[in-house]
Amino acid sequence: MKFRKPELNGKKRRLERALTIWDLRDIAKRRTPKAPFDYTDGSAEAELSLARAREAFTNIEFNPAILRDVSNVNLSREVLGKVSALPVGIAPTGFTRMMHTEGEIAGVKTAEAWGIPFSLSTMGTQSIEAVAEASPDARKWFQLYMWKDRDRSMELVDRAAKAGYDTLMVTVDVPVAGARLRDKRNGFSIPPALTLGTVVNALPRPWWWWDFLTTEPLQFASLSEWQGTVAELLDFMFDPTVTFDDLAWVKKQWPGKLVVKGVQTVDDAKKLAKLGVDAIVLSNHGGRQLDRAPIPFHLLPKVVKEVGKDTEVHLDTGIMSGADIIAAVALGARFTLVGRAYLYGLMAGGQAGVNRTFEILSEQMTRTMKLLGVTELDELTPKHVTQLQSLHAI
Repeated sequence: MKFRKPELNGKKRRLERALTIWDLRDIAKRRTPKAPFDYTDGSAEAELSLARAREAFTNIEFNPAILRDVSNVNLSREVLGKVSALPVGIAPTGFTRMMHTEGEIAGVKTAEAWGIPFSLSTMGTQSIEAVAEASPDARKWFQLYMWKDRDRSMELVDRAAKAGYDTLMVTVDVPVAGARLRDKRNGFSIPPALTLGTVVNALPRPWWWWDFLTTEPLQFASLSEWQGTVAELLDFMFDPTVTFDDLAWVKKQWPGKLVVKGVQTVDDAKKLAKLGVDAIVLSNHGGRQLDRAPIPFHLLPKVVKEVGKDTEVHLDTGIMSGADIIAAVALGARFTLVGRAYLYGLMAGGQAGVNRTFEILSEQMTRTMKLLGVTELDELTPKHVTQLQSLHAI
């Protein structure tokens, strides 16, 4: 018996103790004021869409094969013409420096280190150019919301192309803002308002406020300033008239790969495949838009059957473990994206916390594949996963 050498670095000690994404969430909640944490953690109305998406992953049964040589596992695969070292990338997230001042820069640097794509949101808090300069060798995707001001939207697209972003991800499930009740109850605004409540909530978290108040002001990827709530901003900017014809017009303007995020029906997936997009992302926006929306994981096999041969099918919403990712790949997903899981790591420890997110996911994916008896992602098939009856779409 011997004593373990104590870890004197508080951040490193905290992160090493985090063995799951849920552990990172617990740390994030302790270290982040309520309003930005709830903005990340919450979803729309009764938050049923998010809860169901997560439950769908827990309601599966894996079917392992035995007596296979699984000494070496390869988690890489080709995604939109380039190799990603993992079958998961960083989803676009808005107002990211609200959660931690390192924000998108921590995300893109971690993505570069892991060899995976990083997606910058139109509502990101670092400029397109700043993210590109921070990690020139990272694979960068730009996520676009179509604004009422089309010229302004296409200016962003042009900037992203010039800055070396290779993929444009058009998000199509936000004609209006969802009813995010946690934000309304918290009075969450841009920039954050110092009220008596926020001051009291900040007292046990002085490090967060010190960082926020002593680092450079928020710089948005797409607008100079805003005074008001997040929902008011979304409703002011986003265009509820966008159609498939508009998407076809955007496709003609963009020189790289085109991904459409927010697909929630088989019929829409087929229309997009016919339009010639390179990939679709099955997503209900992390449950942040329409409550009681379809569960992307349940929709996955049907969409793959209809369009998977011609169009890459990606998936997000509800992923909280490496096993979730492996299950999605087994049911046909070419790639997955994580938003909250990355942000929990960011809030727990900045760039080091984001890195811990992908350490956890990578370890879990590797272990799950070995226990399933496979060494390559392409060996995974629907036979490896049984969806149990609770919440199962008939």
